[in-house]
Amino acid sequence: MSTTPSTKHDELTFDSHGTTCAAWHWTGVGSALETDAGRPVVVMAHGLAGTVDSGLEPFAATLAGAGMDVLAFDYRGFGASGGTRRQRVRVADQVEDYRAAVAAAQRLPGVDASRVVLWGVSLSGGHVLQVAVGRDDVAAVVSLTPLVDGLAAARLAMGQHKPSTLLRSSISGVRSRATGGGLTMPVVARPGEVGALTLEGCLEDYLSIAGPTWRNEVDADVALELGTRAPMKAAKQLRVPTLVQIADFDRSAPPQAAAKAAFKARAEVRHYPCDHFDVWPGKAWFDAASAHQVAFLTRVLG
Repeated sequence: MSTTPSTKHDELTFDSHGTTCAAWHWTGVGSALETDAGRPVVVMAHGLAGTVDSGLEPFAATLAGAGMDVLAFDYRGFGASGGTRRQRVRVADQVEDYRAAVAAAQRLPGVDASRVVLWGVSLSGGHVLQVAVGRDDVAAVVSLTPLVDGLAAARLAMGQHKPSTLLRSSISGVRSRATGGGLTMPVVARPGEVGALTLEGCLEDYLSIAGPTWRNEVDADVALELGTRAPMKAAKQLRVPTLVQIADFDRSAPPQAAAKAAFKARAEVRHYPCDHFDVWPGKAWFDAASAHQVAFLTRVLG
């Protein structure tokens, strides 16, 4: 059973290249990590098509309970954030949204702007590696079950799906890109159906954390967008303490690629004998994953 502290959050917005992004802010509890400059702040965002209200709060509340402020946000086009192209994943835009969120977090009252933590999961677990490079205000990185190699993910998917299913999804993606976007498909669907995630159990796992602003819909060109995803170069350039948390039986984000990125980043690594969604709230490995985050960040920030 989870022991996540009960902490309240405030809602705020910030600008990212002319688009208003929505965020939730938790104030760190106690003074364990506070200095004269203030408390450290964690900047957090979801994975593929995820929203702040979909399972992030227990992670954020746990970190806030350990003395860190947390700012969790929705990317443009998703959840409560603005943006006219809804449900469309663009990696470059999401990385820019992360940078804008960092700037917003640094303006929060009582925060030490020189001790920023970047927290990412799944798709955003790769984003945080990119955002951290070249910054001296990032004190640590947490990358949970990260998707860091699009080609490796494609190869993994080919071994787990029928060719006809992958072909239908690919055709939908090509059609959407050819027409400028707008053709959508489900984020999660049942095996054999068209969707971004269609392995057995994915639909039920995602729906179990889905919040009221989440939509089971994503632009169909998502596979084309993620096919070249490879933040390995960024991992090699990291110069900050990094925690990479790997689900050893991950069917969505290849664990071997995550391990390779962790090696390049000289990261601390934690392994969990489970699948991609089993580190989320309500699952068997959530408590361990969140406890390891607290232990790591308490050590490197204190």
